[in-house]
Amino acid sequence: MSEFEKFTIDIAAHPMMERAKELGFLTTFDRAKAQEPRCNFGNTGVCCRICMQGPCRILPKKPGANKGICGAADYTIVARNVVRSIAGGAAAHSDHGRHIAETLLHVAEGKLKDYHVTDVNKLMEVAKKIGVATEGRAVNDITKDVAQAALDEFGRVTEYPKLTWINKTVTAGRLKKFNDTTIMPSGINLSLAGLLHQTHVGNDADPVNLIFTGLKAALCDYDGMHLATDLSDILFGTGVPVVTEANLGSIKADKVNIALHGHNPLLSQMVVAAAKEMQDEAKAAGAAGINLVGICCTGNEVLMREGVAIATNFATQELAILTGAMDAMVVDVQCIMPSLRSLSECFHTKIITTMPIMKIPGSYHYAFDEHNAMESAKNIIRLAIDAYKERDVAKVSIPQIRNTVVAGFSLESILNIFKSINPDNPIRVITDAIASGEIKGVALFAGCNNLKGKHDNNHTEIAKGLAKNDVFIVATGCAAQAFAKEGLLNGEGVNKYAGEGLKKFITRLNAQSGLTTDLPLIFHMGSCVDNSRSNDFATMIANEMGVDVSDIPYVASAPEAMSEKSVAIGSYHVAMGTPTHVGVIPPLTGSTLVYDVVTKIAEDVFGGFFILEENPHKAVDKLVEVLEERTWKLAMRAKAVAKAAEY
Repeated sequence: MSEFEKFTIDIAAHPMMERAKELGFLTTFDRAKAQEPRCNFGNTGVCCRICMQGPCRILPKKPGANKGICGAADYTIVARNVVRSIAGGAAAHSDHGRHIAETLLHVAEGKLKDYHVTDVNKLMEVAKKIGVATEGRAVNDITKDVAQAALDEFGRVTEYPKLTWINKTVTAGRLKKFNDTTIMPSGINLSLAGLLHQTHVGNDADPVNLIFTGLKAALCDYDGMHLATDLSDILFGTGVPVVTEANLGSIKADKVNIALHGHNPLLSQMVVAAAKEMQDEAKAAGAAGINLVGICCTGNEVLMREGVAIATNFATQELAILTGAMDAMVVDVQCIMPSLRSLSECFHTKIITTMPIMKIPGSYHYAFDEHNAMESAKNIIRLAIDAYKERDVAKVSIPQIRNTVVAGFSLESILNIFKSINPDNPIRVITDAIASGEIKGVALFAGCNNLKGKHDNNHTEIAKGLAKNDVFIVATGCAAQAFAKEGLLNGEGVNKYAGEGLKKFITRLNAQSGLTTDLPLIFHMGSCVDNSRSNDFATMIANEMGVDVSDIPYVASAPEAMSEKSVAIGSYHVAMGTPTHVGVIPPLTGSTLVYDVVTKIAEDVFGGFFILEENPHKAVDKLVEVLEERTWKLAMRAKAVAKAAEY
């Protein structure tokens, strides 16, 4: 047994961790261990650093120390910290969306030569959804109006009108709920600025009021994510089923290897296009060609649209460099470890930063220029080719571990598969399966890696448990990549782990879909921002069933939540009415009041609530219980309706 098995279930990671040990490099796993024991004040959320009188930490039994210097109680401090995390996550996702919207506007204005509208059908779909006229109009004019509508979501400074993408993509019941609870936002920037003001020292001390403002910011996260997904599909195409591979074995010893890492597809899509044109340059340098691999959500973006293989996910990003065959790692924004630069000094690897808000001292910074996007991408690839010439073959050690991946399941792709069974009303394929008891419901897996537990373990154990209980599973982000590496995103996963009902459901889809490969156990829906696809899926199910999202057997799980983005995503799922499991206890336990609000009282108001459970097997039991309860209630409702119809 490897000494590293206690850290991660990824068997490709173990030899790389051994190699790091030999080099004397401390990986993220070593650094996580060095942080133990963690500060209990921070862990429980009762450390306040909002003003410079502190930091203040709550000692409940010590007179005077049971409140902060300003008199803030534990519930105020915990609530402020949590909602500020929501704001940070919403800012990250929405800024991503704003960047995409700006680019689309520049395309419509004819300012960019390397970008164009790829999916006209998606453009028309989005335009119709948000109320942009299409009849008899040129594509560029429609594009301009759609892009401007997206940009308007950010800069609106009045309370009306409310955010368009929320208004047009959720159920009527959710809209009423958001307006009745005053959490329906009008402008993304306005809401985030308002939250930061509200949590400034000397402002709001009411934890419930703070939480409602946090949920308002979380809905901004949803809005920014949704428009980012829509506009990325318009620019680069909507994902269709594709077959590729995952894990460190996707790195090729005989090729120039370039990892695309981060979250924004604007650059990575250009690198993919440029690489297709530059294979001969790589061969002239002695390589067999150029091999692109993905890490984190930039990897998910190019996987969905281009079939680029996944090398690994967040926690093991350093290990891709430790193979000795990674010639360049091109990064944009979010979830990029600063440690990559120091590790690259042990090898020939070039770390290339590209965005003005994400630089690492000592790395190569190639400022990405959207006006000369292809030229920027080619310059980056040439740097990787030059690095390949410096590669020390004696240092190359690639674990030959990889699994087949079937991905590319945008909502449109899933509905197209369903159409093979019910062409007139494809969503009924899944609602009928729920009503008949063939499947218990739907689960979304999202979120990050968190080394407070065993890397990738909670993701895979919970997914296997739900699949055994006949739950249809969709996934995004690093969760989806955990499944890809473990071999759960292919047909073999169905045979190994699906319960009889789920297996029957997927087998029926296979028989009718017309695809040349078997469908996977888990449907990969894309990157973090693509969680909006799953929300649209839930909304369609609810509308078909004639109920609100808070009534359908639909749950979410973030088994290894880590970032502020996860906090924002989880919070808006709760507001949407979705029971949401988190496998890492967030900094809430320092206030019983706040803890009870998010795990109990939230259900009374929104129908959604947090299930905080670290044990993966207990998490499965709790999620299945929720799904079965909701399915039972739907069945009782259907019986009541049928009985009333008799009279």
